[in-house]
Amino acid sequence: MNNVQDESIRDRKKNRRRLQILEIARGIIAAKGLRSLKVRDVAEAAGCSVGSVYNEFGDFDGVILTVNRETVQALTTRLGGVSAEDPVRQLYGLAETYLDFFAEHANLLRSLFEHRMEDDRPYPDDILQMVMDAFALMHPPLVRVLPDADDVKLALLSRTLFSAVHGIISLGLEERMVAVPPQMLRQQVKQFLDAHLVGLGILPTR
Repeated sequence: MNNVQDESIRDRKKNRRRLQILEIARGIIAAKGLRSLKVRDVAEAAGCSVGSVYNEFGDFDGVILTVNRETVQALTTRLGGVSAEDPVRQLYGLAETYLDFFAEHANLLRSLFEHRMEDDRPYPDDILQMVMDAFALMHPPLVRVLPDADDVKLALLSRTLFSAVHGIISLGLEERMVAVPPQMLRQQVKQFLDAHLVGLGILPTR
């Protein structure tokens, strides 16, 4: 067996181990939350040393950040699938889709907002931008329903709307408090958008 083949085998083993570590970490976060994730537990489940985990990802933050990147990518893909044919329906569809994704992946999504870097290092810009890009998906339909509005104000409005929807859903699904039944939470999100869009003159008053 030549050196090229040896290197190829090592690379395949390295990739398999990396994927295994990510799968284990993702599973723990999804089932128990970010605070339950311990590097020794991941290493033990993966059948490797703690040092091997660090070698693959630089440090334990690297594992969490990789899982978080995959989560926000999946969220953005799901949100991007909402029909843009009607801008008002798109706004409601984005909120409903976010609720559905949050209900399915609550702990993974919370990890995006709960994780703090070791040694107070700054959070990676690429993940922050990915989150902002997901929130900015409300911007295009707002431009269509408010064509004369200032674009900077619309960008801020889209972020504010999505942040508010996130807050309603996050608190509504919080089990440590009094969780809101999914159908009731869906109604609350709709009522919030109804009121806000009426205030913006997008929906007629009733």
